[in-house]
Amino acid sequence: MRKFLSCFRLVLWCGVGVSVGHAGEKGEVTLREVHKGTLEVDTRLLDSGGGLSAERRAFYLSARELLTGSAAARTDDAGVVDAAVRAGVSLMAGPMLGEVSESGISVWFRPVRAEDLTLRVTAVEGPWKKEIAVRAERAGAVVRTRVCGLQPDSGYEYQLVDGAGGVLGDGSFRTVPAAGSGETYRIAFGSCFHKIGVHNPDLMGRIAERGARAMLLLGDLAVDDREAEINLHSADYLLRDVSGPWRKFAAQVPVYASWDDHDYLNNDKSGLQSGQITEPERAAMRDMWREHWINPERAGDAGGIYFNTVIGDVEVIMLDTRSCRDWGKQGSRGSYLGEEQMDWLLRTLRASTAKFIILTSGTMWSDAMSGAKDSWGTWDIPAREEIYDLIEANRIGGVLLLSGDRHGARGFRIERPSGFKLVEFEAASLGGVPGPKAYAPDRTNQLFGYAGGLKAFGEFTFDMGKADPEVTFRLIDGEGKVLQEHRYRRSELTPGDGKNG
Repeated sequence: MRKFLSCFRLVLWCGVGVSVGHAGEKGEVTLREVHKGTLEVDTRLLDSGGGLSAERRAFYLSARELLTGSAAARTDDAGVVDAAVRAGVSLMAGPMLGEVSESGISVWFRPVRAEDLTLRVTAVEGPWKKEIAVRAERAGAVVRTRVCGLQPDSGYEYQLVDGAGGVLGDGSFRTVPAAGSGETYRIAFGSCFHKIGVHNPDLMGRIAERGARAMLLLGDLAVDDREAEINLHSADYLLRDVSGPWRKFAAQVPVYASWDDHDYLNNDKSGLQSGQITEPERAAMRDMWREHWINPERAGDAGGIYFNTVIGDVEVIMLDTRSCRDWGKQGSRGSYLGEEQMDWLLRTLRASTAKFIILTSGTMWSDAMSGAKDSWGTWDIPAREEIYDLIEANRIGGVLLLSGDRHGARGFRIERPSGFKLVEFEAASLGGVPGPKAYAPDRTNQLFGYAGGLKAFGEFTFDMGKADPEVTFRLIDGEGKVLQEHRYRRSELTPGDGKNG
């Protein structure tokens, strides 16, 4: 299904336009409509973002009809490929960037034909350039590979061209600084696109223009309430892949993604919930997720969608807090992450040597909002305490907790009996959809709060050049306004090293 070529790959296209309307504006696509996901609703979403050619629109409409007409249909089926050929589309999806490091980057795309292509990569500064031959193993198959031999903290441009010299996709990116170099760089994050956000050029463009080296996506993204119907998952990914704003963004900013309930089955559903999903269906959805994103792959991963990666001096650990849940053990250790993932997480935390660790959860770490509905506090308090205890006992420094699910944006201090305080940031506002109130009933440990309806993203700026490295959290809206700013020294985020909060 995928082809891995030795040392590199591709990037994207353009697209500008107007975003989906705010509440009350004419033409607004609501969350209720998105959850229904009809052809009329999804076509309105597609048309809202701008940058959509007549060819891509025709391809989407024809391919969607095929995908929704048969439960066995998938994105790489011959009929879908033929629809792209008839519409004159050369790339069905991508390029999408991921796995950025100081010396390389991964690229993902889905070409229409199994033909010889060339990826041309050129350094923005200096004479370095490279041409690499790439080819899909069959028409419509995903191609994923790495670009190697790059320099730290350096800019590159690229083009994907066919045998006649035609440009199928182009873009640019910047590698991350080398660990220990003392540089400053940014990592953005957020959740809850609910399809709407991937068609919003204002928000997508704002993240890219601020120079984020990576974007962490924490669930409720491209697929929305499709249950275990794989053909409908394929249709929703196609809607993402033809979006002008998304294609432009994904060609510039490497992305890392984890799923939540709406990506998985439907609202609050998880694991092998009785009567909702079978083991073969869960396996098929996991395969679908891996095919359509460009996350780092764990050797021998037959389980959940979780991974870790190092971005300069920052280690990112993204958890699968949805598909590994065990309904027969709810409330006991291992019921939320599953025993295998839980043990992997503890090993990964112990082994980390990074100056900062970003640890993500699809739903909230703290229990203040919505009474811990569908989250740690109603599933696995013992495992959560074990994670916190391990951080304290091993004096693991610089841990930043991220979460999603509860629409809006909030920040919390999580007080430990020792007096140490962890910090949690939630920016579940990429789609600007309705959600809970801004503040929890008990505000004692809440840093800030914005209700659902906000269109915004989170951003960490890491300043590694100081003796005590610093991280600054900012919450930024689609117009570039900084709504919140909170700064922490690493020592403040290290158990036993100093006051924090």
